[in-house]
Amino acid sequence: MKLSLKNPIVFFDLETTGVNITSDRIVEISYLKVFPNGNEVSRTMRINPEMHIPEQASEVHGIYDDDVKDCPTFKQVAKDVAHDFEGADIAGFNSNRFDVPLLAEEFLRAGVDLDMTRRKFIDVQVIFHKMEQRTLSAAVKFYCGKELEGAHSADADTRATYEVLQAQLDRYDELQNDIAWLSEFSSHTRNVDFAGRIVYDDKGVEVFNFGKYKGIPVVEVLRRDPGYYSWMMQGDFSLNTKQVLTRIKLSTK
Repeated sequence: MKLSLKNPIVFFDLETTGVNITSDRIVEISYLKVFPNGNEVSRTMRINPEMHIPEQASEVHGIYDDDVKDCPTFKQVAKDVAHDFEGADIAGFNSNRFDVPLLAEEFLRAGVDLDMTRRKFIDVQVIFHKMEQRTLSAAVKFYCGKELEGAHSADADTRATYEVLQAQLDRYDELQNDIAWLSEFSSHTRNVDFAGRIVYDDKGVEVFNFGKYKGIPVVEVLRRDPGYYSWMMQGDFSLNTKQVLTRIKLSTK
């Protein structure tokens, strides 16, 4: 089923040095931008992460230090990538939990202010798991009737994710061909920050989603325990989480 789009949507996938949002880096990014008129633009690029790629990561995606030593850093391409993502909704496979938060970190480290707060985010893996409980390779076989060639390459995974979402819309009558609805359906929580450390509760209040203050409004915690802000700002939290926390703190003054 062809996607019903009001805005362009970018399907993207990252290959990285690891799975830590705050410390790992992108080694390859691939994205497919689909426009409301059906036109498509795709781009794949290797990125020099400016750090050693652990062997465990290389064994998964097949990208080694020598493969990216002469490639641009993310900072060098960040503005171009941001331009392609500008004004578009965003989709991926396990993207809400990993790819989106890590990409946001890379933009912040590069000094590029890409406002993604008004975007719709569709995580095709969440839709898949809610419906069938499988993996991307299994999803391609189940929904598209073929094997996923080149699994764990960003380009193959990006295209496969796009095709799976279209096939999901064909298969499930209960899924609405509407980006806002799909975004809501594929969200685990209503995140305030991309890492999900701060979320909206049932009343739309920003609350912490971890630790001793889990479920307690951020504003209330900052008022009764001022040192908690400093602890988080100095801790191993993502730049985006710290940015959101600071915004909330400043809004209470």
